[in-house]
Amino acid sequence: MSDILSITKPIDKEMQQFDALFAAALTHRDGLLGSVLEHIRKCQGKRMRPMLILLIAQCYGGVNSETLHAAVGLELLHTASLVHDDVVDESNERRGQASVNAIYNNQVAVLVGDYLLSSSLLSVAQTRNTTIVAELSELGRTLVGGEILQLSNISRQDISEEVYYEVIKQKTAALFASCCAVGALSAGASEQEISAAKEFGLCLGTIFQIKDDIFDYFPSSDIGKPTGNDMAEGKLTLPVIYAVNQSDDASIKHLAMKVKSHQVCSEEIAKLVDYTLSHGGIEYAQRRMMELKAKAQSYIDGLEGNEEVKRALTAYLDYVIERNK
Repeated sequence: MSDILSITKPIDKEMQQFDALFAAALTHRDGLLGSVLEHIRKCQGKRMRPMLILLIAQCYGGVNSETLHAAVGLELLHTASLVHDDVVDESNERRGQASVNAIYNNQVAVLVGDYLLSSSLLSVAQTRNTTIVAELSELGRTLVGGEILQLSNISRQDISEEVYYEVIKQKTAALFASCCAVGALSAGASEQEISAAKEFGLCLGTIFQIKDDIFDYFPSSDIGKPTGNDMAEGKLTLPVIYAVNQSDDASIKHLAMKVKSHQVCSEEIAKLVDYTLSHGGIEYAQRRMMELKAKAQSYIDGLEGNEEVKRALTAYLDYVIERNK
C-alpha cells in the first residue's frame, strides 16, 4: 500500500511551510476561541487536500506563495464546513475524537466555524489572485448546495444513484476539484491544463467518498463511526442503493425508504447492511472506483515533466483507494 511519505517526498519542504501557516491561522490568544482552535488543530487529518494542491502546482511550474496561501485558505474552508456539518448532523465525533459541538456546544461550534470561514477568506485574499479567490468562493457556495441537496434527497420517493453522484460532486468531489484547480492556477497553468486538473480532482473526490461509504458497512474503531451510521443519519450510499435497486423484494425497498424518513431502528439497519453485503453492493462500489481510477491514472500518465511528482500522484491515487480509514 502507498504511504504518506511516498506522496509527500517531492513536496516535503513545501508541506512544512504549509504547516507553519496553517498552525498560525489556528492560533488565537483569546481563552475560549484559542482553546477550540487548539482542539481543531490537534484533530487534523493527514492533510490530503493541501498535499494535492502542492503536488498539482509542482506539475505546472512549482509551488509559490500563492499556492501556499490558497492551500491554507482551502483547508480552513474545509475545516469550517466540517465543524458546521457536525452541528447539522448532530454528530458527537470527528475522526474518532469528540467534535467541537460535543465538547462545547452548538453555539460555539457555529461561531468558530464562521471564524474559520473568515480566516479562509483572509488567507486566500493573500494570493492576490482574483481567479483563485473566485474559485474558493464558488467552492463555498457549492459545498452548501451539496448539503442542502443531501437534505432534500431524504424526502424524495425514489432511490437514485444519479442523485447520489450529484451530492458527491457538490461536496467531496468539489473540494478535490478545487484543490487541483487552485494548484494549477497558482502555478500559471493554461485554461486547458486547469480544466484537465479539475476533472482529475473530480475523479479523486468521487473515489474518496465511495471508499468512505464502503467503510460504513464494516465495523471498525479506527474510522470513528459505527457500522450503519450513514443509514442512521438517513443517508443511502452507493452499495445499498445498488443492492436495493437490483432487488425485487418489496420489504427491502420499504426498509430503504424508512432509512430516508428517519423511521428505522438499529435492527432494521443491521438487516439492510447484511442485505447489501450479501447482494453485491460492495463489489459494485469497488468496480465504480476502479473505473474512476483508470480515468484518473490516464491524466497522471499524460502529464509532462517531473517523474517524481507523477509517481507521488499515482501513490496518492492508490492511497485513496487502498486506505483503511
